[in-house]
Amino acid sequence: MLDITQLKLKLKERRSKPMEELSKFAVLIPLIKTQKGWEVIYEFRAMNMKTQPGEISFPGGRVEEGESFREAAVRETMEELNLKEDKIEVIGELDYLITYANMEIHCFLGLISGVNVDMIRPNPAEVDHLFTVPLDFILSREPEAYELELKTIYNGEFPYNLIPNGRDYKFRRAKRIIYFYHYEDYVIWGYTATMTKHLADFIKGL
Repeated sequence: MLDITQLKLKLKERRSKPMEELSKFAVLIPLIKTQKGWEVIYEFRAMNMKTQPGEISFPGGRVEEGESFREAAVRETMEELNLKEDKIEVIGELDYLITYANMEIHCFLGLISGVNVDMIRPNPAEVDHLFTVPLDFILSREPEAYELELKTIYNGEFPYNLIPNGRDYKFRRAKRIIYFYHYEDYVIWGYTATMTKHLADFIKGL
């Protein structure tokens, strides 16, 4: 028999989480102070990477078992930028992404200190090279925005006979806004651009 008192107590103490299993990732947006002012560090991913070779990203990766999102962001930054932990100060967490590919990506803002940005030698197995973008550049302009539509693709395994109208069922079509920043010869787009815009909007809202 249902114990309503126990149910109420359990729900009162419980923190919600996604109902479906999601792959967990964490990234760090690294800010560094230079003679020009505050700049954001970006990675140009190594060309031999299995995923997204030659694309632009922030340090980050999959959360390992027993590891928090914050710990994963710091570990990945240490590994990819070849930095010691005392050079990285996490100052807070921004909003996180739930992607159409069932990924949960938590985004942290960090300060890199005690090292000249030109002296950072990233891990060549993962990073081809680094570049920086002045924070003022990001704050002074809106990215280009384009819409993409995602639709359901039929297959032979799905039991269409169990749903109203079968193959004619009107599945919702998801839409995504893809952002693009152009800086010198670099194109920052996709989730990296989404995180960049979120950072800019957050700072401008202070």
